[in-house]
Amino acid sequence: MNSLNSVLLEGFLIGDPIEGRTEQDEMECTFNISSERYYKKDEEIVKEMTTVSVKVYSILADSCARHLQKGRGVRVVGRLKQVFDEDESKTSQVLIQAEHVEFKPIVVAG
Repeated sequence: MNSLNSVLLEGFLIGDPIEGRTEQDEMECTFNISSERYYKKDEEIVKEMTTVSVKVYSILADSCARHLQKGRGVRVVGRLKQVFDEDESKTSQVLIQAEHVEFKPIVVAG
């Protein structure tokens, strides 16, 4: 039986998305989002930031590549996935493999 592995995260892109293709020639798109949390400690407001890589495939990858850019807000739904480096260093990173990406409205200062 599969264990629960579900992520819902909101944040802002810290850079433009990067397009690519898998070995099976499927479109992929990777972007990094920063999620902020504020809390009070000793009467002072503390800002905590977490940055996470997100990877999407196929039609969703195409849509993200066309519509996202640095600073755009998103809500991502997906699962955590551990990815190992291709070299022999045996290092890895955990990223979100997204199944749904909601684009937040672009706010124009006026």
